[in-house]
Amino acid sequence: MNILQLTNKPPYPARDGGAIAMLNLTLGFARLGHRVTVLSMNTLKHHTNASNIPEEMARMADFRFVQVDAGINPLAALFNLVFSGMPYNAVRFLSKEYERQLVSVLKENRFDIIQLEGLYLCPYIPLIRKHSDALVVYRAHNVEHEIWARTALMSHGAKKWYLRNLSKRIERFEKDCLNTYDMLVPITARDESILERMGNQKPSFVSSTGIDMDNMKPVWNSHAPSLFHIGSLDWSPNQEGLLWFLFNCWVPLRKAFPDLEMHIAGRNAPEWLIRKFKRPGVVFHGEIDDAHAFMREHSVMVVPLLSGSGMRIKIIEGMAMGKAIVSTPVGAEGLGVTHEEQVMVADRPDEFVQSVQTLLSDPSRIRKMGEQAYAFIGEHFDNRVLAGKLAGFYQNCRS
Repeated sequence: MNILQLTNKPPYPARDGGAIAMLNLTLGFARLGHRVTVLSMNTLKHHTNASNIPEEMARMADFRFVQVDAGINPLAALFNLVFSGMPYNAVRFLSKEYERQLVSVLKENRFDIIQLEGLYLCPYIPLIRKHSDALVVYRAHNVEHEIWARTALMSHGAKKWYLRNLSKRIERFEKDCLNTYDMLVPITARDESILERMGNQKPSFVSSTGIDMDNMKPVWNSHAPSLFHIGSLDWSPNQEGLLWFLFNCWVPLRKAFPDLEMHIAGRNAPEWLIRKFKRPGVVFHGEIDDAHAFMREHSVMVVPLLSGSGMRIKIIEGMAMGKAIVSTPVGAEGLGVTHEEQVMVADRPDEFVQSVQTLLSDPSRIRKMGEQAYAFIGEHFDNRVLAGKLAGFYQNCRS
């Protein structure tokens, strides 16, 4: 098949869950013999150059980049709040230049499938219909309004009011986009159920983000166990989750294990958040060059998410590297894992502390859980297998 992927940020370098989800499917399709073109918005926040893409990867797909600002402008956000019914999150990704480049690509090629990576590409569907007879796929990385509704619950004052308003706008926007595509591809069965309740009537196929298991090499350290967290630190769910963990769990853990260290890595951490990390035993690394090397250095991954939606790609990566993981229920959503087998799942602070203590008190349990996690990902999240099943769904819908 000839497949066009539309993205609102570059899939390479794959530094966050969204980019990993996009790139892994690009490469999965290519390795199955499909022809793949990627038309990506190149934003100020997520910026890359075509020359940065490794030569082997560049041979597998045709990567094209369109400069789109998409930055957050407080005055524009205020104007949008007062004079527009469309959520500001969607308006930021409307671009005349991206429209022109999209039309150009559609005129150059005859595509079988056009896959939209996320909600904010849906406004381009009417333009696609004018210039292509390809089947249009909405790949729902998450239920977008749920992220902001959950974040609003954790906020206070004017911020709480604004985020609640934003979540309602996004929910209306999501409902308006439903059924404008030909096929729906949610990343989790939970998201599929929510989108069906919201009104989806199009053929749907759940396709999780896959992992290239050939690149995963589990390492079980023999030195003193340490905790770690890795993720985008300008994303509010990661910020609030880490602060929840540091304020509620870190002191009792350090009391039980005085030499314990918590290592935090991630890009775009604001200064106010970095200041919160300055406490005994917490080591902040900032943005790192090699996420896998960072993971190999530490023993137990903590994912204290209280809001968000979709699937936590970093958990999948951690499991694929044989890491023992302690997560909240929100963090473990959509993975199909079993508590105390592949992942420790804890809701309240005391439960989270107890789960971490259980692992730290028995290093053999850290290794056993890591082995079970690695086996689980190999069985359920192999990228080539998942890409093949999704391609088969596309072929069936075309016939």
